[in-house]
Amino acid sequence: MKISFSTLGCPGWSWEDMLVTAKDLGFNGIEIRGIENELYVPKANPFLPSNIGKTKDRLHKLSLEIPCLTSSCYLFEKSNIDFFIEEGKDYVDLANRLGTPYVRVLGDSDPAPERDIDFDFVASNLSTLSDYAEGKNVKVLIETNGFFADSNQMLKMMEKVKSPNLGVLWDIHHPFRFANEPVKETYSKLKNYIQFIHIKDSSIENGKVKYKMMGHGDIPVKEVLLLLKENQYSGYVSLEWVKRWCMDLEEPGVVFSHFANYIHDITQ
Repeated sequence: MKISFSTLGCPGWSWEDMLVTAKDLGFNGIEIRGIENELYVPKANPFLPSNIGKTKDRLHKLSLEIPCLTSSCYLFEKSNIDFFIEEGKDYVDLANRLGTPYVRVLGDSDPAPERDIDFDFVASNLSTLSDYAEGKNVKVLIETNGFFADSNQMLKMMEKVKSPNLGVLWDIHHPFRFANEPVKETYSKLKNYIQFIHIKDSSIENGKVKYKMMGHGDIPVKEVLLLLKENQYSGYVSLEWVKRWCMDLEEPGVVFSHFANYIHDITQ
């Protein structure tokens, strides 16, 4: 099992800060969801055509990977779908140049299901992007959030599109918190499709979700890690500390270190 952190958790850090911290704390990789003020990863400075070679060399020297590029590609958004399809293609192309195996896309925008989703429309767009990824050594991953936090809907989607270039990003938080699914149920249904995992903890305070450091909420994170270990999962678990959206959360230096130690203590 490998560990990474999403750059959502350190919006004030430079790329070099991220690299040095990942190396020092024993992370295997960094999941990219924006760098400093640039959220559109293909336009972020380390990944521009003039810099990508140096970026890859630096990652190799530090024995670090970029396991996933996390886009804002909204495949449910009918009013601007051409824009989002082009975004997805840009991310797939960048992943191919970087040697990154996964690109995250979204079938719903909100963690909790709060809108009507045209299932067939999302399926068609997923098919388009997964076809585009053919031959590029990249898989398109749809996340278990919103409407697709329901593992029955996600399984239905996987079975409908049936592409070798498509998989699931299991955000362990959303099916448990918003679909009331036991983690063993979610894993059992989706394990053949899960390629990458987001981990975060939370509790409900005054009727609202409050994100917590690992082990300080009521998401069964330990149960998930032991389940993955039992099933010999060798992919990434990635800390999605959403500080870019919630600036009152604890600082990344403290949270990332705690996460690395927490995972190590349970899985080693």
